Amino acid sequence: MDPAERQSQSETLSSALRLIRAHRRMKSAEVAEAMGMAQRSYEHFEAGGGRINLERIHRFAEVTDSDPYAILAALALGSPRFALRSADNKLMTILTVALQEFDETLGDVIVELDARTLINAFTRTMKDLALQAVRRDSAAQDWLETRVAKLVTPAGGEDEGGAGNSRP
Repeated sequence: MDPAERQSQSETLSSALRLIRAHRRMKSAEVAEAMGMAQRSYEHFEAGGGRINLERIHRFAEVTDSDPYAILAALALGSPRFALRSADNKLMTILTVALQEFDETLGDVIVELDARTLINAFTRTMKDLALQAVRRDSAAQDWLETRVAKLVTPAGGEDEGGAGNSRP
């Protein structure tokens, strides 16, 4: 790994950790204490200093109730926001568990899968997941619009002190 790439991963890690910590409304001192680290050591870790430490990433994720595998994937993707987006739903942990089960089930047969089959399967799955997210948002919006229309709203042109729909 060249120094420029290392710098990029350090910046990605730092941004991911800060985004998650801020999302959880935690102070660095709180996270440091919960991780059993000195404040300065934690600040160095959060700044992306030193080598990437898997144990610390996992401890950070445990303390912040986030997804350690999403933090690691964020490094590969160069996207700190991916770690934040996956913090609550544990996307990468779920994917990692599914891969572990896939490996245990197929074992050496995995070798027989060609790249084209894998690309097609993963692309189709990602498109299906994206469609589910859109449908879910659309269904929630439809639900809200239907029910909001049933709410009683104040009639226009009334004084603030007016009561109900009565007119003088």
